Amino acid sequence: MAEEAATGVSNAELVERLMRSAHRLRRSSMKTLAPLGLTPAQERMLRLVSRGDAPWRMGELAARMGIVPRSATSLVDALEQTGLVLRAIDPDNRRSILVTLTDRGKDVQREMSQARAEAGEQLFAQLDDSERALLAELLDKVAPPETS
Repeated sequence: MAEEAATGVSNAELVERLMRSAHRLRRSSMKTLAPLGLTPAQERMLRLVSRGDAPWRMGELAARMGIVPRSATSLVDALEQTGLVLRAIDPDNRRSILVTLTDRGKDVQREMSQARAEAGEQLFAQLDDSERALLAELLDKVAPPETS
């Protein structure tokens, strides 16, 4: 409560404002991404697979997404059926499956990045450069970027 008295904004209000902004961003992004025909979980998996230079092991994908391996397998199945990812047996451990983007997957990932950028531009259009920099700094302070 002392925090609220000093700033006039409670932690609950900050959470509400952040969630409202995230919801607007997601809604705008989803509208732009709809033509791609991917579920939000598939889009998240595709973004994850696109990170890094090396293929991902299925177990790593599941862990990073916070889902059970069977769910990761279902997501990769769907992405593979649409030609966005390829699966291969890990030559170093034949019990492991590696997942990589196809060229089409890379194209779709670029479209997804563009859609997110457009959604962000709509949301943050009223901010000037210094306000954007301050917002980025504050967001990094409360939720530091993950390191791989």
